[in-house]
Amino acid sequence: MDPATEMGCLSSKAQLEKSMSYVRLGQEEGARLLYGGKRPADPALAGGHFLEPTVFADVRDDMRIAREEIFGPIVSILRWSDERDVIARANALEYGLTASIWTHDLDRAHRLASRVEAGYVWINGASTHHVGVPFGGYKQSGSGREESIDELLECTQLKNVMVALRQQP
Repeated sequence: MDPATEMGCLSSKAQLEKSMSYVRLGQEEGARLLYGGKRPADPALAGGHFLEPTVFADVRDDMRIAREEIFGPIVSILRWSDERDVIARANALEYGLTASIWTHDLDRAHRLASRVEAGYVWINGASTHHVGVPFGGYKQSGSGREESIDELLECTQLKNVMVALRQQP
């Protein structure tokens, strides 16, 4: 089965064009394209805003595909060997919407999840949302939370009124 049909199309022509520009940018900055990076060949998908799932290797921290929120099917693989270093590198980003930690060591996963500056952290998974669980980011990835009661509360204006039933001396 074609992976593009399993993941769905991008939300708009503008988002497809933005994602395609990041594919070109990744290559121009020296990342190695491992998979994808083009529109699917299936004629049934030609009218939609599809981009093949795209994977880059040899990505450096200073590359835009590693530093910016793309919101397209593009993944950057960066090497690391030291936990403190990788957390410092991740937290140095100006964005912090989500993070995904992949490991067999649950203690390590929780340790890293507690230290990474992201609003939503998956362990051994990605991109699933659960009803009622607040979703939102840190830093430049937005403020507030959606998909929960927190979203409703952001649409309210709180006021406190204190009533003294007798005059204070």
